[in-house]
Amino acid sequence: MKVTSIGNERARIRRREILLSLLPVVLILAVFRVYPIVVALAKSFTNWNGLYRSDFIGFKNYVDFVNDGPFWMILRNTMILLINVPLQVFLGIVIALLLYEQVPGWRIYRAVIYTPQIISAVIIGFLFKIFFGLEGPFNAILNAVGLQGLAIEWFGNSLTALGVIVFSIVWFSIGWQAIVILGGLSAIPPSVFEAAIIDGANYWQRAFRIVIPMLVRVLEFSVIASGVWSLTQLFPFLFSMTKGGPGYETSTLDYMIYLKSFGMGFGTDYGSATAVAVMLLVLVLALTIMEMKLADRADDWG
Repeated sequence: MKVTSIGNERARIRRREILLSLLPVVLILAVFRVYPIVVALAKSFTNWNGLYRSDFIGFKNYVDFVNDGPFWMILRNTMILLINVPLQVFLGIVIALLLYEQVPGWRIYRAVIYTPQIISAVIIGFLFKIFFGLEGPFNAILNAVGLQGLAIEWFGNSLTALGVIVFSIVWFSIGWQAIVILGGLSAIPPSVFEAAIIDGANYWQRAFRIVIPMLVRVLEFSVIASGVWSLTQLFPFLFSMTKGGPGYETSTLDYMIYLKSFGMGFGTDYGSATAVAVMLLVLVLALTIMEMKLADRADDWG
């Protein structure tokens, strides 16, 4: 009995030590993560002007944005821009496998492919704006090879502008994807690839029948991380290339938060901006849960 009581006391002390060690992290998360979310949720039901006016108006901000605002166009833009996620993951797998198999010059490629990640997103946005401008290098190349009919104002309509933005995001992110997947490949025993090569498996068979099934969890992280990033971190690309235009044709939910807070009259529509932020949070959570469930199924199939 005495031994049991001593063991229980040690277990209580151990639990207390664990809780105390986690307390600073929990407090930091509560102050910098949970509290802002709670405040934003509360303010989204008011006509908050950023200062003293904060009258409760219920769901008016949400209803007005969905019914009277460009909600459906913005949701369409967001879904189109999410096309960059499978593109960059697929290209990341291809490049990572090439680097893993040490093609000639692989050390140089591994350094060069990550270079866009260390360049400011604003700079990349301005570079693509210049490159795909009406008088830019891309149209000059088209004119030089006799394709004058394709030399258009790429930012003049929503679909071509969104296509350029998707291209810029993939170019920016592909190095990160390749490095993450290359790290996952290093955990696969080399004998697996050696056996596949002996059995006559070509590059694509090794990619789709070995790499993808064995890296489901790595790919889950890549998809979720890049998906969340695409929903919340595209502001510098949009601001530097299109400023959300023409009209709202290339705006997204995160860009609308900026427009309602600062771009459409300072201090006049913060309540609506927080409502958009809450809607963005719900969308991020929904897509993340869906991606995790799909990854679980893929793991079961593997």
